Amino acid sequence: MAQLRYWVWLTTLEGVSSVTIRRLMDRFGGPREIFFGSCDDMPELSARERAALSNRDLSRTEAVLEKCRANDIGILTIADALYPERLRQISDPPPVLYVRGSLPFVDELPAVALVGTRRATPYGLKIARQLGQEITAGGGCVVTGMAAGVDAAAARGALMENGPCVGVLGTAIDVDYPAENAPLIADVASVGAIVSEFPPGYPTQSSNFPRRNRIISGLSCGTCVVEAPRRSGALITADLALEQGRDLFAVPGNVDSPNSAGTNALIRDCARAVTCGEDILSEYEGLYPYAVRRGAETFAPPEPEEEKREGTKSAIDKPPVIPYIDVENRIADFPDDQKAILRALKDGETHIDDVIAATGFSAAKVLSTLTLLVIRGAVRSHPGKRYSLNV
Repeated sequence: MAQLRYWVWLTTLEGVSSVTIRRLMDRFGGPREIFFGSCDDMPELSARERAALSNRDLSRTEAVLEKCRANDIGILTIADALYPERLRQISDPPPVLYVRGSLPFVDELPAVALVGTRRATPYGLKIARQLGQEITAGGGCVVTGMAAGVDAAAARGALMENGPCVGVLGTAIDVDYPAENAPLIADVASVGAIVSEFPPGYPTQSSNFPRRNRIISGLSCGTCVVEAPRRSGALITADLALEQGRDLFAVPGNVDSPNSAGTNALIRDCARAVTCGEDILSEYEGLYPYAVRRGAETFAPPEPEEEKREGTKSAIDKPPVIPYIDVENRIADFPDDQKAILRALKDGETHIDDVIAATGFSAAKVLSTLTLLVIRGAVRSHPGKRYSLNV
């Protein structure tokens, strides 16, 4: 509790960013040490940050801790073992998470963020609810921003299968926003968790909503944009997912629908088109074989074929015959970065992690380039984030 008090003090100081907090942690080792330490030898801190850090008044901290105790709100710090490792790996993880309910072990689940416009069409609402239900039924965990429209529909779909579901607020943890979603937020907390980096009593500010998007994508293996116009907060989440090296999916819509202009553009540029929950979960059957399931059946690798005998020698013992492909001749007209990725696929089906290692490109660049190559017809995608040449 002593360390927790200093975590809350540090993260509620006005004008001290999470980037500065990381620097301070690197310098001092812990929030208690920061509280009692001196920042005089840290010229990189601004005058505003120095003034904030010199404030040793713990009255606001105690008020936050008391509200959390009174309202059964949990507090997770980035130093806690239960803090999601997937979120810890992003470039700007929230140092503290406030939790209503019980946060699922998202690191052990194919967690999928379902996001989209607040002004969803009946089509968008239907698909969001369907995806939320199918992903949950298939062993996944839905992560959503709890906004009106697509977010709320996705949460309702997950609740139809009794969760788990994680809602991420852009407001204080004790503020239900929008107010009409209060019953839905309570239901999500009952089967999963509502989380926020903002403590009880924190003022609602419009700038906080884009910030919460990094948490939505950071908790998830992949983000699916269900319905979004060209200017949409959901596209911010899509960009963050790519920056974090996460998978990106999008639901196609009518080409003349303004609400699908953003999703269709994502499919054109970098996202995989999906039409059902299984399209998404099939990407994770290899990583989470005991979680992902079709209905009541868990995805599993196919049983090996019966050995075909040739005399006393099993055909399965023979090395595979890999046909010769004149890769260099076939990829001559491609840009250099695409050539590098195509060369990495020359030996057959290759996992995306191996492509990243072979090329030295960032995960976001490899994913977006592979998507373009799939659209162009030069590459084929396979379940489990594997790719092969099609040139």
